[in-house]
Amino acid sequence: MRRPSAAPASFQLPSSLSPFHPFLVSFLQQLPPLTSYLFASRPPSDLTAGFCPGIATDRGLLPSPSMAPSSSGPSAETPSPSNCSVRKRTAAPPPPPPKKFRSITEIMRVAKPAAPVTGEYYSDLRCEECRSGDRDEEIILCDRCDCGYHLFCLRPIVVRVPSGPWFCPSCTEEAPFKRFPTMQTKIIDFFRIQKHPELANEEKCGPSQDGRKRKRRPLGLHKKRRRILPFVPTENPTRRLEQMSSLATALTTMHMEFSNELTYMPRMAPRSANQAKLEKGGMQVLPKEDKETLELCRTMYKRGECPPLLVVFDPLEGFTVQADGYIKDMTLITEYAGDVDYLNNREHDDCDSMMTLLLATNPSNSLVICPDKRGNIARFINGINNHTRDGKKKQNLKCVRYNVNGECRVLLVACRDIYSGERLYYDYNGYEQEYPTHNFV
Repeated sequence: MRRPSAAPASFQLPSSLSPFHPFLVSFLQQLPPLTSYLFASRPPSDLTAGFCPGIATDRGLLPSPSMAPSSSGPSAETPSPSNCSVRKRTAAPPPPPPKKFRSITEIMRVAKPAAPVTGEYYSDLRCEECRSGDRDEEIILCDRCDCGYHLFCLRPIVVRVPSGPWFCPSCTEEAPFKRFPTMQTKIIDFFRIQKHPELANEEKCGPSQDGRKRKRRPLGLHKKRRRILPFVPTENPTRRLEQMSSLATALTTMHMEFSNELTYMPRMAPRSANQAKLEKGGMQVLPKEDKETLELCRTMYKRGECPPLLVVFDPLEGFTVQADGYIKDMTLITEYAGDVDYLNNREHDDCDSMMTLLLATNPSNSLVICPDKRGNIARFINGINNHTRDGKKKQNLKCVRYNVNGECRVLLVACRDIYSGERLYYDYNGYEQEYPTHNFV
């Protein structure tokens, strides 16, 4: 057997282990250099955790203080006094450079021009409803999905090409309208119904008494003058609430406020601009008796008495008005109400219910009624298609402009007897013959 070599001076091999195994003796001889390497390359906290330093030093497992690495200089690792961890002193990283964006001038300089859109691009355009490409001048395109629709194929029908952005029914996703509650307190607050002693006194002289007085007049004189009659409200209070609730439902759906008179808002036409004497060719003056009828109807509206009318929703026509009782010929239905503005300011307006108020000799003085923010039931009475014979047969109202105390007013009057369930229509083109009604039903 070969004797092992002598151990180094720093390590004393116990004499009791030498006779046993030569491999064990060789491993123990290499142990002091190995432990010195481990302790010099690892922090003390990793080596001393879990066993006693004193015992490890006695057994030769920890290096002596003379074997600890020396530290000098500002960048050396110094143990922390609290947990004996090594703290490295390093400089903070520099901040990233700011991002530079190109200007729009540089982008447009290198951008490639877009291909021009010619007539061939829309050569295969078809209506999404009827799948036909005929009458392409009446096809409008959705500004979101670029699909085309005929004006007369849409429901409700679109009268003319919108001047601003337009979205098809698939892109709008309009929620169904919410019905206005038929509660008396809600109705009173919405329509601002008044209850005053003077209105109660006027209630005694209602339309029925005024009608009896007219029957005493000679029949020939009555037919010759064709006086305007006041409307007869529904006697059932519950049914009257349902009628007013239907109007409130349509107004709230269209985001409108109720107004039963002409309104003059800032940055629009002032009230001083509404002068009947500026009418081209003159304007007929409302007789005194008819003026009293107009004031009587306004008073009945203020105390919550309205004509027997219901506002219903039709998938083809949208909101429309139908009679909820018998209405006699020459009965005053309502006055056309809304914001008054100059015609020049509304030439490119998309409102489909503008009404001519004043056709002045100077076109810059012409006025229109715009019921897009404020209005009454006249906003939902539809017009006829005056290009067809069947359309003209539907007309049961006429729109008449009067000079009332020097101001222009527009009245809707029944031109024949109207029965319950019949829808109300009048001719939009009673004066100018410029409104496109050929797509009306």
